Amino acid sequence: MRKHVIAYLHTHWDREWYREHEVFRLRLLRVFDNVLEMLSKNKIPSFYFDGQISALEDYLEMRPEKEELIRTLIRHKKLFIGPFYCLIDEFLTDRTCFSKNLEIGIKTAQKFGCNDYIAYLADTFGHSQNVVDILRDFGIDKCIVWRGTPNCPSEFSWCGMDTVNLIRGYFNDIFSIDAAIEKKAELLKSNLDKIAEKSGNVLLLPIGADHLGVETDIADQIEAVNEILKNDYFIRLGSPFDYFKRVEGKFKEFEWNDELRDNSNTFTLQGCYSSRLDLKRENIECTHILDLASKFVKHQKAAGYDAVIEHAYKMLLQNQAHDSICGCSTDDVHAENLIRYKKIKQIANTIIDELKFKNNFDDIKILNLSAKPFSGIVEFESSKHLEGYDLVKTKKEFDSSLLSDTQRIPVTEDYTNIYTYLANIDTLKSDEIEHIISEYSRSDLRITDTSIENSNLNLKIEDGVIYINGIRFSLIDFADLGDSYNFGPKQEDKGNELKILRSRAVLKTSSRVSLRIDFEGAWDVVSLFISLDKHSTYLSFNFDWVNTQKNHLLCVQFNLAEPIYEVFSEDMNILIKRNFNPAYNIRENLPQERGIEAKNNTAPMQRGLLIDEEKNNLGIVTKGLTQYEVFENKLLIPILRSTGLISNPQNPARTTPAGPPIEVESLQQIGRSKAEFHVFFGNHNAFDDVLNQVFKKIII
Repeated sequence: MRKHVIAYLHTHWDREWYREHEVFRLRLLRVFDNVLEMLSKNKIPSFYFDGQISALEDYLEMRPEKEELIRTLIRHKKLFIGPFYCLIDEFLTDRTCFSKNLEIGIKTAQKFGCNDYIAYLADTFGHSQNVVDILRDFGIDKCIVWRGTPNCPSEFSWCGMDTVNLIRGYFNDIFSIDAAIEKKAELLKSNLDKIAEKSGNVLLLPIGADHLGVETDIADQIEAVNEILKNDYFIRLGSPFDYFKRVEGKFKEFEWNDELRDNSNTFTLQGCYSSRLDLKRENIECTHILDLASKFVKHQKAAGYDAVIEHAYKMLLQNQAHDSICGCSTDDVHAENLIRYKKIKQIANTIIDELKFKNNFDDIKILNLSAKPFSGIVEFESSKHLEGYDLVKTKKEFDSSLLSDTQRIPVTEDYTNIYTYLANIDTLKSDEIEHIISEYSRSDLRITDTSIENSNLNLKIEDGVIYINGIRFSLIDFADLGDSYNFGPKQEDKGNELKILRSRAVLKTSSRVSLRIDFEGAWDVVSLFISLDKHSTYLSFNFDWVNTQKNHLLCVQFNLAEPIYEVFSEDMNILIKRNFNPAYNIRENLPQERGIEAKNNTAPMQRGLLIDEEKNNLGIVTKGLTQYEVFENKLLIPILRSTGLISNPQNPARTTPAGPPIEVESLQQIGRSKAEFHVFFGNHNAFDDVLNQVFKKIII
C-alpha cells in the first residue's frame, strides 16, 4: 500500500556552535532571504522556523524592511514561528528559565500574529519529564522530540502529551547533496522505510539540517522522486501541524511517563553535563541572582525595570542554548558566553543596589524574599566598623549606595574599606524587612588542623583519609580520551586517588570555622576549603586551584555503605528518582560498532541530589556541578573535565562523530578552577532546607 508522506521544510538554527554568532547570523541572512523569496512567490507552501524566536529577531535586526512580509506570511500560515525564545538544554535549565523561555517566545510570536504552537525540541540532548507540565501551563498540547526516545512509535503519549518521535531525526539534507535524482530517491526510500516501520499510513519527513537553506528547485525534485517511488510513497510538502491532524487518535497507543534519556537509538551526549564547568557555575549564579532581582522588583512594586529584566533573561537564555551551555562550541563562542554572564550579574546586582538605595536599606537591614522563614548565618557588607559581628574579609571598593546615588559621583576619597561580616539570623519571616540584630548564642563549633565539627556534623582526617560522619571522601583523577560531548574512558583506568599533603585551620570565629586541605595531584596542588557554621546541618566545600593537566577527569568520590540503586536529583526544581545498575562498568562495555554511544551510569542534576536509604544517606547541594555517576557503592561528581576537541573521531565511548573535530584549547580548562558543593545527611525536607540556606533569597 502506498504511504502518504508529509514533508516539512525547516532549518535547525544554532545561534552559535562551531562558528560564532555573528558569523552564523550572516549565513542566516542568506538562508532566510531565500526562504522568504520562495514563500512570497509560492515556490514552497510553508516553512517551519525551528521553534525559536531568537533566530527571527537576529534576522530582523539586519533586515527590518522584511518585517511586514514576515507578518503577512505568518498570518497566512506559510511561516511558522515560536513558541520558544531559544532551544535551551532542558537538564541545565531551571523551571523559572524554561518558563521565561516560553513567556518571551510566545509574547514575541503573538506580536507577529502567530498563535499556534508545537513544542519543537528536535535536537536537545534528551528531555526532562517536567517540561510537559510547563508546556501545558502555556496552552501547548503538542510536542516533537528526537534524542533520548525509547523504542517507540512515531506517535506516542509522553506524560500525557501528544508527541511525535522523529525516527530518523530532523537532519535530512538528501535534496541538497550533489547526486542524481535516482540516488536521492534511493536514499530517501531507505529513510522512509525506517520511519514506516514505526508509523502508520502517514509519515512525517523533515527536510532540512543545521544552518541549511532550501533548494530552489525543491518542488521539482519532490515531483521527480514521487515518480520514482510511486509504488511505495507519495511525498507532499506541508507542515507538522498537518501531520498532527492526520494522525489524531494514534498517540494513546504507546504511553511513556518518564524522562527521555535513552541512548540506545540516538546519541544523548551525556558528557556535556561535565564539559566546561566554568559555564555551569556562571549559569547557576546568574539564574539565582536574576531571579532574586526580579523578586525584589515585585516586592518593592518598582516601575521601569520590566524591559531591563527581560533583556537580562534574553542574554541568559542565549547562553542556555544547548550548544552553548553544554560547552560544545568554539573557544570564541564560550568567551562571549562568559561576557554575557558578566553583563547579567552587572544588571541584576545594579537593580538590587538601586532598589536598596531608593528604599533606604542601611547596612544592617535585611529582607527575606523566600516563602519560608529564614534562620541561619548570613554574610553582609558594610563600609562601617560594626561591633558584635564576626569579621571575615576586608576589601577596597566604593560603597554601593554612593554608586547608586545619581546626584553624586564617587571621588578618590570615597574609595574605602568594605568589610564582610557574619550575622546570626533567627526566624526572619517571609516578605518582612528587619534589622540584623547582633544576637549571642552559644557556639557548638570545634576545629583542629585535622577536624571540623558541630553538634550535627563531623569531618576528620585519619591516616591520610577524610571521613564525613563516617563516610569516606576522596578525590579521584581519571584519564579522559573524549571530547566536549562524551567522557572517553581509558579501558583499564581505575583512577588515581590524590594524596593529602597538609591540612590546617584557616578561620576560627564563633559563627563559622574553616579548614584548608591541600591535595597532591599529578602536577597540581588542589586546595579544598571546608567551612561549617554553628548549628548548621551542612558542610560547605570550596575547591580553588590551578589546573595544568590536559585530558583528564577529576571527581570527588563518596564511598557509601552499600551499592547505590537509586538517586533523587533535581530537575526543573523538582527531585526526581533515577534507578541505576551499580554493577555496570562503562569500561567493560565500550562500543565496537559504528553508530553506537556507550551506555553509562551518569546523569545530569541541577542544584543537587539525595540518596535517601536506610544505610545509604547522603545529600549534595551544588553551585554549578551538574553531573553525577554511580558505580558500586560510590557516588562520583566531576569537579573538572579537561579535553581538547569539540568532537573526537576516536572517542572510545562513541563510535561516530557528534560534530566537527575542531581543536578548542580552553576546553582543557587550563588555569584557575573552582568548584562548590555542600554536604548534608537527611531526607527530602532536609534537601529543601539546605537548598534554601545555600541559595538564599535574602536582600541585605
